Amino acid sequence: MDTIPDTALKPDPVAEAGPRARPAADRPQALDPRSLVARFGTDEPLAMDAGARLAPFQIAYQTAGSLNAERSNAVLICHALTGDQHFAHTHPVTGKAGWWETLVGPGKPIDTDRYFVVCSNVIGSCMGSTGPASIDPATDRPYGLDFPLVTIRDMVRAQAMLLDRLGIRDLFLCVGGSMGGMQVLQWAALYPERVFAALPIATGPRHSAQNIAFHEVGRQAIMADPAWADGRYLEAGTRPAKGLGVARMGAHITYLSEPALHRKFGRRFQGGSAPTFSFNADFQIESYLRHQGLSFVERFDANAYLYLTRAMDYFDLAEDHGGVLAKAFQGTRTRFCVISFTSDWLFPTSESRAIVHALNAASAPVAFVEIESDKGHDAFLLDEPTLFSAVQGFVDAAARARGL
Repeated sequence: MDTIPDTALKPDPVAEAGPRARPAADRPQALDPRSLVARFGTDEPLAMDAGARLAPFQIAYQTAGSLNAERSNAVLICHALTGDQHFAHTHPVTGKAGWWETLVGPGKPIDTDRYFVVCSNVIGSCMGSTGPASIDPATDRPYGLDFPLVTIRDMVRAQAMLLDRLGIRDLFLCVGGSMGGMQVLQWAALYPERVFAALPIATGPRHSAQNIAFHEVGRQAIMADPAWADGRYLEAGTRPAKGLGVARMGAHITYLSEPALHRKFGRRFQGGSAPTFSFNADFQIESYLRHQGLSFVERFDANAYLYLTRAMDYFDLAEDHGGVLAKAFQGTRTRFCVISFTSDWLFPTSESRAIVHALNAASAPVAFVEIESDKGHDAFLLDEPTLFSAVQGFVDAAARARGL
């Protein structure tokens, strides 16, 4: 197959960052991401559901693989709530491997030797795409809560603008889990002619009341932290680390399952075989959650967490189409594979079945796989052989139909 090297599509990240650029060690990733950056000027605004026209703005992204001569092998990965563009690249803050290296890479189900893979940091986040931690050109201060509220549809519109910039008219595959799965569904509904195959994993057609409730608890924890400073903590030189850490602890519980927690921690004590009769982290699970909270605040922005959780809350694909989910996929030619996990109580299988039923009603080609797993919602990020085989089978079949 004739290919165009992916380096031909990669603008220099420092050049793209413009005159404000300094080494990432000196400035946060929100301003100077250690990745590729596409800038859009005042004449290229992003029309947002909140009524704003965001301009200028930027999108941080990463790629892997090469685009073929026909530009027909592009894959878009949509990341989850606290994910980012570093799907198969060393994370510039944590130093850890890419968050989806289990599934994406040479010889893996999403094979970077065959496909050109793109993943962007979503609008409203904090790893280089414009969000509340970015500088507002009108004030030369961080946006804070002056940044317009973001929706899943806004994220997808921005991704479409990025693909246009890269010269990619349509996608061979759009794939993502959780909030990433919401983006996949939104892509299929908003740009059906641009998506050949869609793979939404561990997601739903709307955010449930229970999920909104969990998010609100996290947001209130952040806003109750005095260091939050009404959202102006970057100017105040503070950081609502305690509030954001508690928000992360609460959310992380929802990503797991009781069997997984019991297997890993049970009721084992952290430092011995007896309680300390204090409020220290006596139990291993307490210590684990505190570690999760502490490590999270080092790489994520508190206001971005507010914005992205709210974006998920607002997502309701059926409501956007007169309350009938099937209308979102009316006349689509996109082929789908919907995947859920038996122990995922954040996005239970019933949510995936609702998507499948709507696709069936719209006469869309769809496969459905419910994977037996006790790993909870986060199973889509973990070493799950059944997931790999399901994705491999769907992607290979779609590639044959695409002529790849």
